[in-house]
Amino acid sequence: MNFKDYIRVIPDFPQPGIRFKDITTLINDGGVYRAAIEAIQAGIADKSFDLIAGPEARGFIVGAPLAVSLGCGFVPVRKSGKLPGEVVEASYGLEYGTDKLAVHSNAIRPGQRVLIADDLLATGGTIATTIDLIRQLGGEVVGAAFLIELGYLDGRKKLEGVDVFSLVTY
Repeated sequence: MNFKDYIRVIPDFPQPGIRFKDITTLINDGGVYRAAIEAIQAGIADKSFDLIAGPEARGFIVGAPLAVSLGCGFVPVRKSGKLPGEVVEASYGLEYGTDKLAVHSNAIRPGQRVLIADDLLATGGTIATTIDLIRQLGGEVVGAAFLIELGYLDGRKKLEGVDVFSLVTY
């Protein structure tokens, strides 16, 4: 299946010069959404992990169904101020700004193996920060899986040493 056929490209969103890859057109079709999750699952079949971590918000769309399908736990990585209780936080840069991510301090136990799942690998800032948070808690990052990779932004460079699977590359 050519998943690019189901991803809408919106020019100049959220600012001029950005060509936003809109996955809502893919996830709106249940069969295509399922096929995409199954294709990512096949792409990470060689990985052994205890948990999947997904950054807010579209990482939930990819990571949670993968976790359910694989029978493992899911760790939501949220924006600062969104999680109750004790958290660890780290700042990161986007291709169009900066933000801060947080995870519950007890979400990952030392030694747990974690796969990161998200909709998009762009500049790598969000994922590098997610990796940092996982490692702060003593987790081992075994890989990262994405629906889309913007190869021209070289996000993989920020993820050196992490095995990356991308379903679609632009």
